[in-house]
Amino acid sequence: MEVRTLFDTPNVIPLGKEIATYFYLTGISAGSFVISVIAVVGGKVEYKPLGKIGAVMAPVALVIAPIFLVIDLEQPTRFWYLFIYLQMTSPITYGTFLLTSYPLNAVIYAWALFTGNQKAAKTLGIIGIPLAVCVHGYTGFILALGKGRPLWSTALMPTLFLVSAMVSGFALMVIASSIYNKVTARKRPPQEIAIEKGLILNLVKFLGATIVVDLFLISNDILVLLTSKAEEYYVVDLLLKGQFKLLFVGIEIVLGSVIPLFLIFMRPFKGSLAAANVASAFVLVGIYAMRLTVVYAGQSIPLH
Repeated sequence: MEVRTLFDTPNVIPLGKEIATYFYLTGISAGSFVISVIAVVGGKVEYKPLGKIGAVMAPVALVIAPIFLVIDLEQPTRFWYLFIYLQMTSPITYGTFLLTSYPLNAVIYAWALFTGNQKAAKTLGIIGIPLAVCVHGYTGFILALGKGRPLWSTALMPTLFLVSAMVSGFALMVIASSIYNKVTARKRPPQEIAIEKGLILNLVKFLGATIVVDLFLISNDILVLLTSKAEEYYVVDLLLKGQFKLLFVGIEIVLGSVIPLFLIFMRPFKGSLAAANVASAFVLVGIYAMRLTVVYAGQSIPLH
């Protein structure tokens, strides 16, 4: 007689909102840093204030980000083990040193920029760009290596993370620059304020372009999953019609991408700084929803 044994094993979801928040903050940091360096290395004097704003946001976000990574550890006091017990075949080992070297470089870069040492700032900025890209790109790379996780196991994942980092970086720069412009308006000549408003609106155009690229990558990922195996199709069903429909379709796509594009490019909102800030705020909410969706939906299909 054939005997069949059934095990009632729950689907464990080990990664949660702390990891999603860590991904979110490292993305904001990478995007802000790259934009800052582009503004500084570009050589145009009018872009310097934007460069300084990004130089402040990048290290601040990255100083906060590892806190969530440590909180997620079951034994947070052992985080330093990552520095002494090395596994050279693990991306986490390289990520540990990237998370150390990048913020140091970002802080020194900001110091050089604010003290007027343009030569050092440019050099540190050029060095820092690959560090910023690697810090955020490796997180997507780690997810892409997740065996049995259909949503994660795609070569697009590192690119999706990097593009969404630029989207969030542009959005935060628009809001921060607008606040700075508003607060300092009484202390500066109107002509200078007008120039900076024009620069912010240029940032908004780049924001719109990166949103379009991000949507293109997401649609490609969804189409590939739809034409793959049953597990991949089930993931898409969760995203489009299941428990993650509100988070993915409602917040990430509609609120975080479609509405901002409408506010950026469609009349009568086009060219409005107020509309640009609303769009940027929606984008930041949408990118955080994207991080939550990737983390939770990616673990929703049981491995057994």
